[in-house]
Amino acid sequence: MGSGVLDGVRRFVELRVLGAALIVGACLWAFFGLADEVMEGETHDLDAALLLALRNPNDLSDPIGGVAVEEMARDITALGGVTIVAGVTIAVCGLLWLMRKRRTSLFVALAVTGGAILSTGFKQFFDRPRPDLVPHEVLVHSASFPSGHSMLAAVTYLTLATLVASVEARQAVKIYVIAVAVLVVIAVGFSRVYLGVHWPTDVAAGWTAGTAWAIGCWGVARWLQRRGDIEPAPPTQP
Repeated sequence: MGSGVLDGVRRFVELRVLGAALIVGACLWAFFGLADEVMEGETHDLDAALLLALRNPNDLSDPIGGVAVEEMARDITALGGVTIVAGVTIAVCGLLWLMRKRRTSLFVALAVTGGAILSTGFKQFFDRPRPDLVPHEVLVHSASFPSGHSMLAAVTYLTLATLVASVEARQAVKIYVIAVAVLVVIAVGFSRVYLGVHWPTDVAAGWTAGTAWAIGCWGVARWLQRRGDIEPAPPTQP
């Protein structure tokens, strides 16, 4: 491979990493800006309006959509819970290990674990009370901001999707994996508001912080691949 081609590849990788850094910066700016507004109480009216819009105005204990939708929301919200997230992470790490992507497997485990620790730390630091406008449809036991399920879903599914995509050659598979991950993250966040256990701004904060972490992990993974510290990405195929 000629030096011109190598230089082009390096520039392409550098531009992708730079783009990732800009996305991480934007997400962090949004997260801390939102946290500041929440702590000052500026978002309460909007939060309350959105939360109440998902309830029967004549009976706030009744989410719109009926029993079937409530049960669906409980199923979806479990995808952001610790048990499911841990199971999915272990399964993916096991698959990568069997594929002889063992350093990538260890990196995934560390990335998801680190994101979960960060989520817990944010909750303890901000210590925002849970919504009290409507009854909670599932049990909760921690602070409200940011939404742990939303952040953990973003941390886990986006990190897994981007890192799995980084060791997959086919472009269509990359797009599919990341698209499914994004849909799962959105669904989990919406379910938390629907079930009355989070303010909408809690979910937005969880999404932004989790996305920043996931994209940051992707950037680190690309850097480690270039160094040869984890398995390199295969050439992209149509």
